[in-house]
Amino acid sequence: MATTYEPIATTTLGSAAADITFSSISGTYTDLRLIFEGMAVSAGQDIYCQVNGDTGSNYSHTRLTGNGTAASSSRGSSLAFMRFSDGGSPQTTNTSVTKVDFMGYSNTTTYKTVINRADNSNRGTDAVVNLWRSTAAITSIKFYISSGNIASGATATLYGIKSA
Repeated sequence: MATTYEPIATTTLGSAAADITFSSISGTYTDLRLIFEGMAVSAGQDIYCQVNGDTGSNYSHTRLTGNGTAASSSRGSSLAFMRFSDGGSPQTTNTSVTKVDFMGYSNTTTYKTVINRADNSNRGTDAVVNLWRSTAAITSIKFYISSGNIASGATATLYGIKSA
């Protein structure tokens, strides 16, 4: 079965910004993929996400990370955000690339699973599984860093995935 990716929206920051938000997301796709490429204005920041404006303690994650020398894992629950990286990715001098899959985002009978991989050549790789404990369809995505701003020039593209 073939799968097709359809670009929904792309944002390229002309100046530093606190977040990149995609709103009014149609429910016509099977899944969503968000690809972010950029840096932070301040060093040591992590990549976070909230959906549908939910700032409650409805998110949890399990994270694996490695840098070629060491590996580690962590878990967080009852958080106010999804975590896509940990320990300083993106950085201020090396571009981070983060690929995020929102599985079954428009399904209104199950909680939402979000899987991502964040890569930074200076820091390593994070692989994270997030859970949003809500049966609501995802209609908006706010992508931001833990403190400060996303640097100018960062790009985020949201794709809809349709099964053929």
